[in-house]
Amino acid sequence: MKKEWFFDRFCGEQIVIYAEDGKIVEAGVENEKRGDVLGNIYKGKIANIVQGMQAAFVACGMERNCYLPLNEGAAIFSSYDGSGKSASTELKAGDEILVQVVKTPRGTKGAKVSCELSFVGKNLIFLPRTDFLGISRKIVDEGQREELLREADGLREPGQGFIVRTAATKANKRALKIESEYLKRVYRSVLETARNAPVGTAVYEEYDLPVKVMRDSLGDADVKVYVGDGELYEKIVRLARMRSDLGEKRIVRYTGNRSMFNEYGLDEQIFALTDPQIGLENGAHLIIDRTEAMTVFDVNTGKYTGDSDLESTVLKTNLLAAKEIARQVRIRNIGGIVAVDFIDMTEEAHRLAVTEALEAALAEDRAKSRVLPMSDLCVTLFTRKRMSGELSSFLLKPCVHCTRQGYLLSDIYMAMRIRTAILNCFAEGYRAAIVELNRALMNKILSERYFTNELAGAWRGKRVYFVPHTVFPEEKFSVRGDNAEVLSLPDTAQILY
Repeated sequence: MKKEWFFDRFCGEQIVIYAEDGKIVEAGVENEKRGDVLGNIYKGKIANIVQGMQAAFVACGMERNCYLPLNEGAAIFSSYDGSGKSASTELKAGDEILVQVVKTPRGTKGAKVSCELSFVGKNLIFLPRTDFLGISRKIVDEGQREELLREADGLREPGQGFIVRTAATKANKRALKIESEYLKRVYRSVLETARNAPVGTAVYEEYDLPVKVMRDSLGDADVKVYVGDGELYEKIVRLARMRSDLGEKRIVRYTGNRSMFNEYGLDEQIFALTDPQIGLENGAHLIIDRTEAMTVFDVNTGKYTGDSDLESTVLKTNLLAAKEIARQVRIRNIGGIVAVDFIDMTEEAHRLAVTEALEAALAEDRAKSRVLPMSDLCVTLFTRKRMSGELSSFLLKPCVHCTRQGYLLSDIYMAMRIRTAILNCFAEGYRAAIVELNRALMNKILSERYFTNELAGAWRGKRVYFVPHTVFPEEKFSVRGDNAEVLSLPDTAQILY
């Protein structure tokens, strides 16, 4: 199997894609300015306590106050000076505490936070105030599990804990000790920073997207890494030099004239993620419906009529659907509650087979999931841990006209598509590109200066003209090349920057 990672950055976004045999398996996007708050630790202040919800709302300097559950077992409320309050201690408005984001803000909901802090390394997760030992479910050898847990137990002090990650199977005792000491130093540094920091300060920030991927996902001997941006390439190479399991030779700087995602056949796959309908290989299809509370998948036979009886036709479709649903929630990073309306099956054995197929497909995902038994109505519920923001927040935006089932392609994704078309235009030998597009989108691209890096690099010496249209829908644009010395353009045309 060909395993490939693709890293790129443009328009202020960092994008990472993992593909197997040319098919996208995982994707992530992160804004370089805003980053991802998941895992960040903030010095917060209790804004108010809602006893009826057994929750506190904490001001952490974000747009909305964060939600802190007060009934999560033996929670420890760590104050800014490192001291702790037990769960039985009554918090009050104005208390200053350290909280860590465990669920990112979504829609009108603020971030969910916890006072049970954790610090993630390549092999270990350090829990400075939680007396707990755990190990990755993907480590299945019982002897190895016992040995690693014993090693982790010897690395902790009273009241502390560790979770052993899958990568620890390839680490020796010395590497585990060095990493544990490093994570402890990070925690002490966080406490020191928090003492004098104002409320709302992020006293610890998780690594950015490329570094997290390098830490958590890379290390397979067969993987190849392609990087489309020069600055990002240098960063990844520096990180690779610190790793014994990731050779620098496997990292390739993409220097082609076209968009890297376009060159490797990923563009159309990314665009397909904006469609609520997903085709299956037998002609059946899925429909995705996103709501505030959950994501719903509806399975349909579509054009598939089967080869024999109805029950066999339905079973085959549902088995294909189970595998594709697991792939889609991983690619789109769909978290929370997911409901699947499978096609009705009369035989209990077939329902069990579909449930097992869904569980097996979800087991390949890094994010934890829990599948409930299928109901008599052939509806299955499962939960999936949200690793970061959903990909849909990058690709789509709410539409006031309710097209695309309530969503349009986002401004940043439209800019990405226009960037690809301009690169292709120049790759065909043209010196000038004329882009006709919606006026509001043009103004957004210009005001956000999305293409600053391209103009200083790949587009140096080229000309890019924007021609705005008031009648163009936001998703419509065209790009054409021209090599004439004098171009015939309307008065409204504007040269890019």
